[in-house]
Amino acid sequence: MRILLTNDDGIEAEGLACLERIARTLSDDVWVVAPQEEQSGKGRGITLTEPLRVNRFGEKRFAVTGTPTDCVVLAVGDLMEIRPDLVLSGVNRGHNVGEDCSYSGTVAGALQGMAFGIRSIALSQSLERYHDEVNAHWDTAEAFAPAIISRLLAETWQDGVVMNLNFPARAPEDVKEIEVTVQGFRGIGEMHAVKRTDLRGRDYYWMSFRGEKQAHAKGTDLRAMDDGKISVTPLHIDLTHRPSVHDLKGVLGGAPPKSLAAE
Repeated sequence: MRILLTNDDGIEAEGLACLERIARTLSDDVWVVAPQEEQSGKGRGITLTEPLRVNRFGEKRFAVTGTPTDCVVLAVGDLMEIRPDLVLSGVNRGHNVGEDCSYSGTVAGALQGMAFGIRSIALSQSLERYHDEVNAHWDTAEAFAPAIISRLLAETWQDGVVMNLNFPARAPEDVKEIEVTVQGFRGIGEMHAVKRTDLRGRDYYWMSFRGEKQAHAKGTDLRAMDDGKISVTPLHIDLTHRPSVHDLKGVLGGAPPKSLAAE
C-alpha cells in the first residue's frame, strides 16, 4: 500500500513526524508532501496567482511553498510516479471538530485526496488548551490510529466521503472509548478579531478563537472531545441545504422574473 502524508502545520511539525510513525506501521511505501510553512486555517485554498516551488528532502519527502491542497495536487499529479492508495493528513496540533472542519487545512488535504478518488483520512490531536507551550499527547494518536485506520480500510466507503479522526487531550491509558460521531456546531461564533494599535498609531487585527466553554450535544465530535473519547466522523463536501431547495422551488422555479415591477 502506497501512502501519501500531508498536513497544514508544515514539514517540520511534530504532528507530521507522529503521522509518519503511524503510517510506517501500515506500509513501507510512505511519501511526504507537506507545506514549507504552516498553513493552518487555509481551508481548501489553492494557489493560483503565484508559482509553487518544491524542495526535496529525500527520495520520498518534499516541501511545497503552498497549501495542503497544493501539496496533494502536486503529489498525485507530478511528484509520485504512481498514485497513492491512501492519503493521511495531520496529525494536526489541535482538534478539528464542528465549524473547524470548514477552516481546516488538515481536513482540506484529505478532501483533495477524496477528490482524486483516493481514500483519505484527516487526523487531529486535541489540546487541553491552545497555547504554544502546551505539549500535545502525540502518544495518544500514535497508540490508537494504526488500528482505527486498518479497520476503516477494511470497510467499504461511500463515494465522496473522508474520515475525520480526532483524539482527545488525554494520555493513552485514560482513553476508554471510540465513538462514531456527527459534526457538531457551537452555539456562538467562535472566531473574532482582536483590535490592537502599533507603535505608529495604526490599527491592526489578530484573528482569534473565543474559547468559551459550551455544552455540546451528545453524538457530536465536539462532545466526544469533552468526554475524552476518540471521534470518527465521516465527512463529505456537499454543502447543499436540501430542505431549502424544496422550499425555494415553489418561489423561484420556472421562468426568471425580468424585474421586481413585473411581479
